Amino acid sequence: MCKKFGRKRKQKKEMTTLKLDAPSSSSSSSSPPDSVSASVNTVEASKFDHTPNYCEENVYFLCKKLCSEGLADSDGSDLFAVFISNEKKQIPLWNQKASKRADGIVLWDYHVICIQKQKDANSSPKVWDLDSTLPFPSPLASYLRETIRPSFKLFSEFDRFFRIVHVPIFLRCFASDRRHMKDSAGNWTSQPPSCQPIVAEDGTVHNLNEYMEISAAEALRNVEAGTVDAVFSEKFGVVVSESQLEEFFSLIP
Repeated sequence: MCKKFGRKRKQKKEMTTLKLDAPSSSSSSSSPPDSVSASVNTVEASKFDHTPNYCEENVYFLCKKLCSEGLADSDGSDLFAVFISNEKKQIPLWNQKASKRADGIVLWDYHVICIQKQKDANSSPKVWDLDSTLPFPSPLASYLRETIRPSFKLFSEFDRFFRIVHVPIFLRCFASDRRHMKDSAGNWTSQPPSCQPIVAEDGTVHNLNEYMEISAAEALRNVEAGTVDAVFSEKFGVVVSESQLEEFFSLIP
């Protein structure tokens, strides 16, 4: 699940105990959220299904609806499901609806978003994040600046890595029976969506771990045309670091 640390382990709930080095002077204050929507037509996030702590399923159905509503290619070929995590399963993200802090920071174990790269040469990548307080969608560059905040110097254990999966593959292959959302007694740790669990086309009932388990060793050494092309064939996509993410999408044809 996309969960805040608050149960079962000693917590850094919403990063209240996470120590950050001082940010660079260029980012000591955040630009107003409205500024990120200047070049993107936004839609109401409330029009899309959202179940707290089930970000992977939220994105699965988000992608389907973007396709059916004409907001993306009908086959999802311009969409990418992006899983964000690391080996420690501690990723700080800002401007999150679940936060109780003014800066919107939450320390998730993992998170899932959708990135759209339309084939129009003049189109910039944009991010669809149902858990964000930023405009929906937001330009990728703005989303990174406001949500990832790369100018903040974090300890390496909080480095964020991105597993990028082409949505046509994701919709065929992803499966979750929600077993990860039950405690040892079989009780739900967070109430599930009302719909039936997602089953892959080949009958697989659960492979979420294959998507959300992400390590630095998996990240591409170099982002170039040849390595980017792998995202269109690999079942579990490719992994990049936060410093490689924009470059990766700049090379998507």
